[in-house]
Amino acid sequence: MASRPAPFAPFEFMIAWRYLRARRAEGGVSTMTWISLIGITLGVMALVVTLAVRAGFRTEFVNTVIGAYAHAEIGSYSYLDENGVSTTAITDYEALTAQLLAVPGVTRANPRVLGYAMATYGNQSAVAEVHGVAAKVLRDLPTFEGAPEPLGDIGRFDQGIAVGAGMARTLGLGIGDKLKLIQPNGVKTAFGVSPRVNVYEVVYIFSAGRADVDSARIYMPFAEAQSFFNREGGADQIEVYVERPEEIDAMVPALQEAAGEGRYVWTWKDRSGAFLRALSIEDDVMFLILALVVLIATLNITSGLIMLVKNKGRDIGILRTMGLTEGSILRVFFLCGAFTGITGTIAGVALGSVIAWNIDAIMSGVNWLSGGGAWDPSIRGIYRLPAELRAWDVGRAVGLSLILSFLVTIFPARRAARMNPVEALRYE
Repeated sequence: MASRPAPFAPFEFMIAWRYLRARRAEGGVSTMTWISLIGITLGVMALVVTLAVRAGFRTEFVNTVIGAYAHAEIGSYSYLDENGVSTTAITDYEALTAQLLAVPGVTRANPRVLGYAMATYGNQSAVAEVHGVAAKVLRDLPTFEGAPEPLGDIGRFDQGIAVGAGMARTLGLGIGDKLKLIQPNGVKTAFGVSPRVNVYEVVYIFSAGRADVDSARIYMPFAEAQSFFNREGGADQIEVYVERPEEIDAMVPALQEAAGEGRYVWTWKDRSGAFLRALSIEDDVMFLILALVVLIATLNITSGLIMLVKNKGRDIGILRTMGLTEGSILRVFFLCGAFTGITGTIAGVALGSVIAWNIDAIMSGVNWLSGGGAWDPSIRGIYRLPAELRAWDVGRAVGLSLILSFLVTIFPARRAARMNPVEALRYE
């Protein structure tokens, strides 16, 4: 007795390939195949590009948060000072900074004075978030790709202030201009508290890579900020930077122990955790929506195979009378759909990867054509549209497309396999 051929034998691939190359007389089948192929390609392409942009946006957001803010901030709960006045000032900030620097994994730490003031230049005014830090802290501030280039001389920071690029643009400031800062809780007199008004020279214009930070932040020398905000002998917080910012949660116990009682630890994840969780939820929702697009595209494979089975009824009957089993017929038509799905998936990944790698240039062109309104950094917070192709995201897109392509072929392939050869050849 002759042995049955192994599944997916070469002749099954040959028959499936011949069926896919339909003649002009069977143009309907060929047209449906092309529609299926193009639909899957576009669906996978959209999925790859969307996942890449979402991953890039999250990475860019995290990087700019880490660059614009400390990895962790050590503050003090309210307590009564020696005069019985409630305060949150850290008076032993030098000793506390040394203790935090001794924690394994901490790369640098510095005291900071934080306050708000009205910034006025000419007829323009804006609310400024003023950070009082040492010159070295400002010097270590990263400038990210796509952000405006810094201006001025950072070496003269002790002689003036540093202003964010967005605020400088809003107020019309340039290097050497005099900026007036008004602090309501200023000078204490016998008649009460009067506002403190100081004028500072703009010696440096920086960019932290985030539009919201650049439009509101001012850096001031630490000692000057202590005087301006009535923090003589104290600091508001200690900024801490670590080697692995993504693992900051694991370092919180050690930082809390070094900070001591009455102090708290506030990390960058605490600051932006809600937004990061929202991004994760949005990623899942976008994946599901685009998965439906891919599903609709793969359903065209079912339509094409049903038409193919109908047109090839005579061939199926002949093949069955020649000895082909139901399994062989099923695999032939399964391969027809699988070829379309695999080809569309490969083309979609290739096209999506090319777009993702060039998304910044593409978006710049769209922004130019739209007159600059397609990408507003003040709304999105970052200066460019990033994309990051990750193996996991590409794998998810490929897996989804192939699984759906294979599943939708099962019904028409089973229908072809169960076709009665006698009925198929009755009217031939």
